[in-house]
Amino acid sequence: MARQQERARRTRAAIIRSAAVEFGKSGYAAASLNRILEGSRATKGAMYFHFDSKEDLARAVLETAVDRYRSSAERWLARTDLGALDTLHGMIDEMALRLEHDIIVQAEFRLIIEPDFYRDVQSGGGRILGRATRVLAVRAIDQGQLRPDADPDRFTRTLAAALAGQRYMLDLVGPPVDLRSRFEEALEVVIDSMSTPEWSEKFRADGWRATARLEELGLGL
Repeated sequence: MARQQERARRTRAAIIRSAAVEFGKSGYAAASLNRILEGSRATKGAMYFHFDSKEDLARAVLETAVDRYRSSAERWLARTDLGALDTLHGMIDEMALRLEHDIIVQAEFRLIIEPDFYRDVQSGGGRILGRATRVLAVRAIDQGQLRPDADPDRFTRTLAAALAGQRYMLDLVGPPVDLRSRFEEALEVVIDSMSTPEWSEKFRADGWRATARLEELGLGL
């Protein structure tokens, strides 16, 4: 029984991974179930055992991406060895890495800008990232890194828009664009408008203390 359950889990994961590749490359409407099957090496019966339809499969990809966003945000928020803004930098740096290398997160980004999945934006990875950003903005005020009069909601909205804009620009200009440096640039511009002189002086001397590492992301399903 345990062996059968593990085989079923692996099959489901392989189908989701192959679907993410297909949705990321072709979008939802043009995605081919046959290509998804070929990429997963699963049978049609196995696919319909796990998923009722192409939409059901797309939602499984979205849920997997949300799980990765949630795990990342929780892991960074739990760090006690870093100040709030260094923690924020590490979390955003990881998101940039995932958008460059994680096919599940890449597929989520592609799916939520399509009409069939507009409503999923409100419960997607961006929402999780936004909530974590606001928590860290409040911490940064408490820690004297952002000014006491800084508005956490304004900080979060402005940063979210800047990061989304950088990612959308990547589709327009194409590679080679270093998304990590663009995300870092956006973060620094927003922080500079609200940071305390003491933090700014320390940052100019020390730079960022936290970055993400590709090998630590666990990109397998």
